[in-house]
Amino acid sequence: MDTLQFLLDGFLVALAPGNLIWAAIGVLVGTAIGVLPGIGPALTVALLLPVTAGLEPTAAFIMFGGIYYGAMYGGSTTSILLNTPGESGSIVTAIDGHAMARKGRGAQALATAAIGSFVAGTIATLLLTFVAPLMVRFSLMFGPAEYFALMVVAFITVTAVLGQSAVLGFASLLSGLALGLIGTDRQTGVARLTMNFPELLDGVGVVIVAVGLFAVGETLFQASRYRFQKEEIYKIRGSIWMSREDWKRSWRPWLRGTFIGFPIGALPAGGSEIPTFLSYAVEKRLSKNPEEFGHGAIEAVAGPEAANNASAAGVLAPLLALGLPTSATAAIMLAAFQQYGLQPGPMLFASNPQLVWGLIASLYIGNLFLLLINLPLAGVWVKLLLIPRPWLYAGILIFATLGVYSVNNSVFDLALLWVIGLAGFGMRLLNVPVAPCIVGLILGPMAEQHLRRALAISQGDLSVFYNPMTHPIAVTLMATALVALVVPMALRFRSARQA
Repeated sequence: MDTLQFLLDGFLVALAPGNLIWAAIGVLVGTAIGVLPGIGPALTVALLLPVTAGLEPTAAFIMFGGIYYGAMYGGSTTSILLNTPGESGSIVTAIDGHAMARKGRGAQALATAAIGSFVAGTIATLLLTFVAPLMVRFSLMFGPAEYFALMVVAFITVTAVLGQSAVLGFASLLSGLALGLIGTDRQTGVARLTMNFPELLDGVGVVIVAVGLFAVGETLFQASRYRFQKEEIYKIRGSIWMSREDWKRSWRPWLRGTFIGFPIGALPAGGSEIPTFLSYAVEKRLSKNPEEFGHGAIEAVAGPEAANNASAAGVLAPLLALGLPTSATAAIMLAAFQQYGLQPGPMLFASNPQLVWGLIASLYIGNLFLLLINLPLAGVWVKLLLIPRPWLYAGILIFATLGVYSVNNSVFDLALLWVIGLAGFGMRLLNVPVAPCIVGLILGPMAEQHLRRALAISQGDLSVFYNPMTHPIAVTLMATALVALVVPMALRFRSARQA
């Protein structure tokens, strides 16, 4: 009953006229950016971090929530009509969604994606409402040793799972940890790695790194791969309403995709890619017409799109309850919390409940906005695909530069932004994942503090991290980190041997 009361209070916050406007803006911006090829929710949130610095935190996160949900949906439009996924979670949608568009059924593909996103998003947000408080109760049993072990889980899972190489993932993580060391030591007051730059005494700004890696680096990478080839955009023909047969073939995949996407999204490094591929495989196995898959099966659009949007709510559960980012977008959202001096976790639920529950309530509202906006305005979103790519990339770079400069009016910040942006471009060229770098930068200093506190309490006894009798939670988390490190490496080794 407490959860329902908190949710009701959250709706009072989310339904305030100002917050409703920010939710609508977030949904519109998220969908518009998600439609654009190669630009996903992580880049969008990173790009808007400097712009929202002056906003009240609750309003800012309500808008970020709308952006996240909107961008997850917007990627399906590009996948279906252009065969170019707007973000990684829409890769599977492109297979059969584009085949439907080639057959003149692009409208029905967009409709099942929109309705499936609404159904999955609503159910998954309901699950988030009740799962997040349970996680908070569990995390109240944590001490410094348990928090350090939890952050080791975050480091290992995000590093080992994201990207094609664990070695490159760890290189990215170590670079983030090194950036996190720059600045004044919180316990001793000694300056570390500042290279005599007074601007670095407070450390490297998380916003600068996030915008540099995700906005500048990613945009330079996308621009370098652009070949000025004419892209064929399939127009929406006929009515967007689905037939009775389309409804019959879609509703079960929507539900199955929801219950695949949410739990996997909540797992460390679960993200949206794994549940969408898994949903596609499940629907193909259960389909009465498996031969249609790859040639325009509506189930192959309905299921993965539901899984994609359900995973978005799943990602928010460990982020809000534990401060544990399980995807690149979650890492950027964590950076947004740090921008306001907030740390997600049980203390946030206690100290700032209106922000947490206002954000959760706004997801219900934003989900409804998505349905009401996207079905009638599908033709408008398609026109965004006509924007010349050079103009788009130049606009993002200018917007990112002005946004970072506006935070502190510092030329040093601009120089640092472009150094990090060029480093991010190099990382993308070398297939080095950028999410571990952000996670290392944000969680590294906190992990250091918890490690110091745990060793101070135990008087230097390292058994606090591996003694199951005194610290069973810490031991379980360390074992989870070990499994997360070994299993992906073993699977890659096995695949290489089979190849």
